[in-house]
Order: sequence, then structure tokens, then C-alpha cells
Amino acid sequence: MNAYDKLRIGTAGSPMSTTGKGRSAGVARSIELGFEAQELEFVHGVNINEEETEKIKALVKRTSIALTAHGPYYINLNAQEPAKKHASTSRVLNTARALHACGGTSATFHAGFYLQQPPETAYETIKEQLKHITKTLQEEGNPITISPETTGKPTQFGSLQELIRLAQDVEGLGICIDFAHLHARSNGRYNTKKEFKEALEAVERGLGKEHLKRMHLHLSGINYGEKGEKNHLFLEQSDLRWKELLQQLKEFKVRGALICESPDPEADAKLIKKTYEAP
Repeated sequence: MNAYDKLRIGTAGSPMSTTGKGRSAGVARSIELGFEAQELEFVHGVNINEEETEKIKALVKRTSIALTAHGPYYINLNAQEPAKKHASTSRVLNTARALHACGGTSATFHAGFYLQQPPETAYETIKEQLKHITKTLQEEGNPITISPETTGKPTQFGSLQELIRLAQDVEGLGICIDFAHLHARSNGRYNTKKEFKEALEAVERGLGKEHLKRMHLHLSGINYGEKGEKNHLFLEQSDLRWKELLQQLKEFKVRGALICESPDPEADAKLIKKTYEAP
């Protein structure tokens, strides 16, 4: 994924006020609302036809809206059954292929579960699957950045440290930082100026300053407990200090796509954009 000119803010999926049909109508509505990013949600399967991809690609080309995608929920690159592992790999590849056809940049997904294995065992399995995925896309001439996401439960593979290490070990791999997930996974940490700073410093130290110019980020409120994430909330209903986070993103001059995943992504994305752009 190439460097962005700024931090572009938008919604996960079509804005709630979209009236037309199809994913292209959602992208068009995002542009009308002044958003500069949108994430295509393929969470229940990569289902988009050629007509829609051409419409979206034309919108991206005309406006330069940053387009990302979220792959299906049914992905576990650490699956023990070969058939399930193969199906998971195919879902990541198909997400990247669909996003490329639409003119997008970065595809994210939840990489897998530990399945009561030592974290290092799960890491090695997932790393090898991601090497296969990135090599396949490279051979296909597909420039989409594969960006596994930080996850919201400690039983799920996907701590910030694990993803940074993966991006060091797998050439061309990106990462997607979901700050609500970091907060929930740690049962309340990653919620102060110091902790937000530490997270961004870890990315800078591990992947280089250049990576901060092409970030894939998620943000929402979050409900959580000792076992991690329960459900997403509106920002103002959550204890996440999101305004302090935005300030740190400014201080680190972070660029890329920031996708809002609140229950009403449109409303909270507007709030994020207004707060971020305030003097």
C-alpha cells in the first residue's frame, strides 16, 4: 500500500443514509458526505459482481477515496483441518482479488485462533499461510496489502506485538490496528495518551516510520470484560479515550485510512472527522 497524503476517515460499510442499492451506492454516498475512505464489508462472504466492481472502481478513480475491505468472519489460518485451512486461505485471497477489482488498497481480516496451542505454534502456522497468500497475490500481479487485524479477545490470535512481528517476517504484509480491540483485549489498557503513544512507537520501531504513512486503522466504542470484547458501542457510550487517541495520531503525523465500526458508522465517523479536523 502506497503512502497516503493524509489520514482519511470513513465508514465500515455503506453509510446508514445510503438510499441506492449495491455497494457502489454506498461508496457514492460516502463521497457525498465528504468522507475520504470506506471499507467494503465482505464479512459474510466475498459477494460482488463485475458491474458493481466497475462502478466502484470508477468512483475511486474519479475521487481518490481510500477503499479498504474486511474479509469474511469465517477465517482461521490456524485451523487444524486442511480443508478449513484451505478455505480460510481462499477467503483472504478472494477478498484481495475483489478489492483490487474495485481499486482499493488494504484488505483486513481476523487471522485465527490459538485453539489451546502455544502462541508460538499458532504464530508459525499463520505466518506460513500468510507467506503463501502474499506470494500468490504477487504472482497474480495483485498489489493489495494484506493486513491482519488486532483482535478483541485474548483467545484470538492478533496482539499488536504478534502482528508487528508477522509484518517483519512476511514480506509485503501490513497490519490493521483496531484501537477498540486493543482496549478490550487488554481489559482496559491502551486507553491513555502514554499507551496510545507506546502503540504507535512500537509500530514505528518495528516497521519503520514510513509505515505510519500508510496505516489501516479501525475505531469505535467497545464493551468488554475479563474475556475481552463483547460488542461495539458508539464512541460516546464507551470509556475509550478516543479524543486522546486522535491527538496522538496527529502528533505522529499518521496517514492512511481510519475506518469507523460503531453501530452507526456514519454518525461516529462524522464525529471523528469533525474532532480530528478541529484546529
